[in-house]
Amino acid sequence: MQRAAFRVSVPEARLLPADSGREVVFAGRSNSGKSSAINVLCNQRQLARTSRTPGRTQHLVVFDIDADRRLIDLPGFGYAKVPKGMRALWEKTLPRYLETRQALIGVVLLMDVRHVLRPVEQQLLGWCSESGVSAHILLNKSDKLSRGAAQSARLEVERYIKQNSLRGASVQLFSALRFQGLEQAWTVIGEWLSLEDKADPGCGAGGSG
Repeated sequence: MQRAAFRVSVPEARLLPADSGREVVFAGRSNSGKSSAINVLCNQRQLARTSRTPGRTQHLVVFDIDADRRLIDLPGFGYAKVPKGMRALWEKTLPRYLETRQALIGVVLLMDVRHVLRPVEQQLLGWCSESGVSAHILLNKSDKLSRGAAQSARLEVERYIKQNSLRGASVQLFSALRFQGLEQAWTVIGEWLSLEDKADPGCGAGGSG
């Protein structure tokens, strides 16, 4: 992931690079710290643009790792000031993208550990499960809570995964600010991006530990 480099920014999924190889998508609410997480995981300070203004990323941003693997930063969702037309378009486009994109091997979903499982996040997890796409949840900003409170949030998400039979979903605590949880996240994403075994994408991360 440290080799990731900006390739292109496109307004629609149909304009993405050719549907081949493997790609991992990063998704999350506009205040989840998604861009900071991408930068930390790739060990690059300014790979994904960060901003104090939520909702700044309104395109699909593609980062190439090599010729066969890439990361995609989705527009932040759930921010009121994003134009209604864009929200409506994305609600129609994202399910189709998850269902039809052959290169998509997994979704990394950023959640603020203090505000987990908002309706739009539940909806995205449902789409991933229905489409057979693995989802790994990073409960970001875990440094903002006590250890006990952070673990309670993780257990809440684990229960939700089990109760709703979300296939291929997993969750962990994470802090982009304190560099916590990097090894676990790298392991999951590394397995997804491995070119040695192009198995069923729905069997990517698995579990909920």
